[in-house]
Amino acid sequence: MSALTTAPRRAGSPSSGIRRGEAAAGWLFTAPVLVILGVFLLVPVLMALWVSFSDWTGRGSPFSSNVNFVGVDNYAAVTTGGGLAERDFGTALRNNAWYVLLVVPLQTALSLFLAVLVNRAILRGRGFFRTAFYFPSVTSSVAITVLWLFLFSASGAVNEVLSWLGINGPNWFSDPSGVVHNLLGAVGITSGPAFLTGNTMLGVSWWDWLAGPSVAMSAFILMAVFTTSGTFMLLFIAGLQNIGGDVQEAAMMDGATGWQRFWRVTLPQLKPVLFTVLTLGLIGTWQVFDQIYTGTQGGPGKTTLTPAYLSYSSAFLSQQWGQGAAIAFVLFVIIVALTILQRFVLRDRPVSRRRIRQYEVRGSGPKPAPAAKGGTR
Repeated sequence: MSALTTAPRRAGSPSSGIRRGEAAAGWLFTAPVLVILGVFLLVPVLMALWVSFSDWTGRGSPFSSNVNFVGVDNYAAVTTGGGLAERDFGTALRNNAWYVLLVVPLQTALSLFLAVLVNRAILRGRGFFRTAFYFPSVTSSVAITVLWLFLFSASGAVNEVLSWLGINGPNWFSDPSGVVHNLLGAVGITSGPAFLTGNTMLGVSWWDWLAGPSVAMSAFILMAVFTTSGTFMLLFIAGLQNIGGDVQEAAMMDGATGWQRFWRVTLPQLKPVLFTVLTLGLIGTWQVFDQIYTGTQGGPGKTTLTPAYLSYSSAFLSQQWGQGAAIAFVLFVIIVALTILQRFVLRDRPVSRRRIRQYEVRGSGPKPAPAAKGGTR
């Protein structure tokens, strides 16, 4: 028997060559894409990172001998410099923070509502409504911005409709006043307390941080909600169609109302889609640029200025290329940090012991009495 036994084969030796071949073929097929991404994405990002640490003036190569390394001077100028650059960066962050704070919840709630609405089997013409709701998302943002400028002008259609209701509409894209300050002014509060007006962050007082979005930025907020809800609606529709009907039927058999079924059954199963929608919305709202460039260029009074547009204007208009690149990378860090924070908040949490005991108590009902011996005749 010992002569007939063969030496054990090395684990994976026959298939290791195949695996190596598959790996080589995979790298061969993906090499063109990797080269394109490296040349047109990775290399420019690394060059921009170097520019943010240099005094490049935009002329010649950023790697020439006359370009010097200045460390974090460009970052310090926009964060702790105490001059106009810091104040503009603080103003841009303030404007964009209010934009994110309002757009992300509104577009998420609206897209989820539209998805639930058009996913109902009893709704006639669902295809038409899906197309109608999604159509603004595929329209050019420049065209939508031009349309918005027309609708929200002083004599535009929006103010005309407001006049029918007895409301004198504002001159939307020329009004720099903050919405929160306007609401406080309506009740007689026209100035803030000393600890808000006397303390600043990034060159902007805390009272101005709490001013809310300007009237002009409010029009951009409405435009963002109008144009992006259709795209996220499709994501929610895909998630809703993956939910089995047996779960809903079980909830109905237990006597759950429509709102209870949505809040306790549907929404928890949409958690992965919800995380995707919130992440995409968060990234997109912090990168808003084309609407500002086409519409107001940061005006009126820099109340629609955003970090993305400020990065462009600092580099291409003011020729402060290092500061423009520094603003872009600070914005990148903000987006990554908020995305990680959002992932931490929406993470799957283990069920607590107290809730497990509640489930066990609910599941262990009264046991049936044992059957009597002998039975009944």
